[in-house]
Amino acid sequence: AAFQKGDVVNFPIAHHDGNYFAGEDVLKELEDNQQIAFRYVENPNGSANDIAGIYNKGGNILGMMPHPERVISDLLGGVDGKRFFEGLMK
Repeated sequence: AAFQKGDVVNFPIAHHDGNYFAGEDVLKELEDNQQIAFRYVENPNGSANDIAGIYNKGGNILGMMPHPERVISDLLGGVDGKRFFEGLMK
């Protein structure tokens, strides 16, 4: 895996007022099933439980708000996005 639980990564955001929203029952299910892939360190948009990305139950589909494609080179401000995509290829 490109990242380990607890790692802090730098992915830009560009979602204006968009955020993740779900009821308490869904949030509990996501927590219980370890389906939360990313959380915001500083929650810029009011996302429920600081959620920035989630997996489906099978763990093979990821939905996320941040944009790792915008940090794939030091010229673009970092390489955390490159590490993210390289991790997907493994």
